[in-house]
Amino acid sequence: MDQDPELARFARRWTEAEWRGDTKTLDTLLTDDFTAVGHRGFVLDKKQWLDRYDSGCLVHDAFTWDEVTIRQYGDAAVAVGIQGQQSIYDGRDADGYFRLTQTIVHEDGAWKLAAVHLTPTGGRSGPEA
Repeated sequence: MDQDPELARFARRWTEAEWRGDTKTLDTLLTDDFTAVGHRGFVLDKKQWLDRYDSGCLVHDAFTWDEVTIRQYGDAAVAVGIQGQQSIYDGRDADGYFRLTQTIVHEDGAWKLAAVHLTPTGGRSGPEA
């Protein structure tokens, strides 16, 4: 089965929306039951994920989504890549690189992000990271 080209477009839309803190777009890109597991094991639901931006607590100077591989399984896909960010969270430096796993589902005719899991890499990538 060939990969749906909409998955690549989804990745670009998500990256741009995260970088800009565009909660209106993110609201459409996340499933209603979206779940995020953060880099220290905390869990956020969709409202909490969006509230980081709406509250002004999280601001990105740069946000990247690189070295991405996507495996599609019918109406679901798993994307693994490196999220890089130059960010401030609640007045503190939040710069870093994270290995990010996304669970993406095809819902109501569109690809949506159902879950993410972040792990700090300490650098760009590779087994030593």
